[in-house]
Amino acid sequence: MNIQEALQNFSTMGLSERQAFILQQGEWLLQEMLTHIGSVDAELRDHTIYRTFIELLSDNLLSTQQLQYLFQTAISEDFLYLQIGENGTDSVFTRSFSALLVAGLLAKDTELLVLHDDDLQTFFKKIGRYLLLEQDTRGYVQDKGWAHSIAHGADLAATMIKHPKFDLQYAPSILHALKLVTWKDIVYTNDEEERFVNIVEALWDQQYSEEALIEFVEQAFDKFEIHLMTQGYNDSFFSGRTCTLNFMKTLYFSLKMNNKAPQLQNMIYGQVAKWLKLGA
Repeated sequence: MNIQEALQNFSTMGLSERQAFILQQGEWLLQEMLTHIGSVDAELRDHTIYRTFIELLSDNLLSTQQLQYLFQTAISEDFLYLQIGENGTDSVFTRSFSALLVAGLLAKDTELLVLHDDDLQTFFKKIGRYLLLEQDTRGYVQDKGWAHSIAHGADLAATMIKHPKFDLQYAPSILHALKLVTWKDIVYTNDEEERFVNIVEALWDQQYSEEALIEFVEQAFDKFEIHLMTQGYNDSFFSGRTCTLNFMKTLYFSLKMNNKAPQLQNMIYGQVAKWLKLGA
């Protein structure tokens, strides 16, 4: 039986049948799902493997050891960081869907608290690296489905921040990456900005300093001046400016509608007005 057939059969099983299947063939199933997590077959990767991972987590079908193994594997250089820095290659699907799996594992561990502290702390230190190094900004890829690695990386960062063992000492490296993720010589078109906003709001909800978030916004807009002084008005400036403004406008309205961080709202409003030259 191949992985596609196994997962199709699994999808038709009741809970007790699934429990029995995992007891008998769980190790094989998980290994095959990991092996094909970056398949270019969108039906297998997105609609079958990823959905099955979420169902396994939701139905509590995995043992503590299996959860730990999946986490250790998915955050490794062979999965989340596989050939990171490449652009336009199929390795993006492994990175992107590993990010989704890790986010699911962290969300489940928020309830169970079974992942090893050493693994968690090592990972918390590195998540900014993912957003910095990922260069493949594609959303939907013709004939292969969604890549969306930047958005999935942002989802992962936001989920990580909500984990009870996350330490706010790691927040500056995440915000540094977030400052630069809008400067990848592309204008995002698949609502990535909304995923970036989730990171800032997660930090706010964890009582991260409003002053530090204001400093983050100031530095994000300072990059406009720095770029103009060092490189002038080039294509990179205009794509970076557009992405940053889209992100900040989305953040402003999200904060305002949810009555969060009034001083941060004011800072964003003033900077957006300046760079859009409102009222000029």
